[in-house]
Amino acid sequence: MIVPGDSPAVIRAKKALNSLEFNQRLDELEGASGRVAVDEKRMINCRADLNQLVPLKYDWAWQKYLDGCANHWMPQEVNMTADIMLWKNPQGLSDDERRIVMRSLGFFATADSLVANNLALAVYRLITNPECRQYILRQAFEEAIHTHAYQYCIESLGMDEGEIFNMYREVPTVAKKAAWGLRYTRAISDPRFKTGSVSADKELLRNLIAYYCVLEGIFFYCGFTQILSMGRRNKMNGVAEQFQYILRDESMHLNFGIDVINQIKIENPHLWDHALMEEATQMILQGTQLEIEYARDTMPHGVLGMNAAMMEDYLKFIANRRLCQIGLKEEYPNVENPFPWMSEIMDLKKEKNFFETRVIEYQTGGALSWD
Repeated sequence: MIVPGDSPAVIRAKKALNSLEFNQRLDELEGASGRVAVDEKRMINCRADLNQLVPLKYDWAWQKYLDGCANHWMPQEVNMTADIMLWKNPQGLSDDERRIVMRSLGFFATADSLVANNLALAVYRLITNPECRQYILRQAFEEAIHTHAYQYCIESLGMDEGEIFNMYREVPTVAKKAAWGLRYTRAISDPRFKTGSVSADKELLRNLIAYYCVLEGIFFYCGFTQILSMGRRNKMNGVAEQFQYILRDESMHLNFGIDVINQIKIENPHLWDHALMEEATQMILQGTQLEIEYARDTMPHGVLGMNAAMMEDYLKFIANRRLCQIGLKEEYPNVENPFPWMSEIMDLKKEKNFFETRVIEYQTGGALSWD
């Protein structure tokens, strides 16, 4: 209502609001109008209002969002003083150990950005469930924290930033992994891409398998194991601490992605036909082979109590797990985990210090204690 004393600008604003047709504007929001029933919610191609978080249908997605918030950390909480001294000491690390640190930071510095881009520019738009979207936003923020962590390590150690950040273009075993992932992003990152057809829904499912099962579920494991093994030997403690935080985050990302993939399969069984099952198997096997090649490149000699052959067994063990997690059969018989200590680090509620010290609880905003 216009009242005496209103300025011309205020009068224009009030008149503009008087002509606002709010029902028409609300109809333009994603999904159908009206209150949402749980049974109307779906992982993809949902027609219910996507802005209504409750009632929750997928309680596991909301719980993962809460767990992710409880696990919040920031890189600058981690003291890098000892790492800097060790890195600058010509006798501090062997050439093979330095190669591992640089290759790991080189791959991860851009890999998490690729994952974040895929989430923000494609997956968030195409997953039509609000509680899952809530976690995807949390995951995207965590990917930004991870990129921040790698930059913090690179800057602290005085590395050549151009060399490290361009390894995904210039080092073949790193570039191959990046190129493999990017080919599954091209189609769904197009703003015109829409789900709703069998071919489009399968394309989204391929992307989720590529990014969750392979990029985050296989490509990260060689580097994580190498850096955490270094930490177990009391070397590069600050870098190792951050990698432990990141591994915990990535383990939750992986579990969330597998739950989403399996839920899409349950709701759309016609998508999970023999052809897509075979394609998914090949994707995981290709990813495993690329990571094996990366392991051989980063470990030309035995180092840190491991070698390329042991890492190959570990990656095949991990690949079998990924296959089983989405309902496919194992492809590498009789392989065992040569690094059982890695499993201890992935627990989301308790972390066993990998310097073989006490079990500790992780608190929001706090750093792991290494006493």
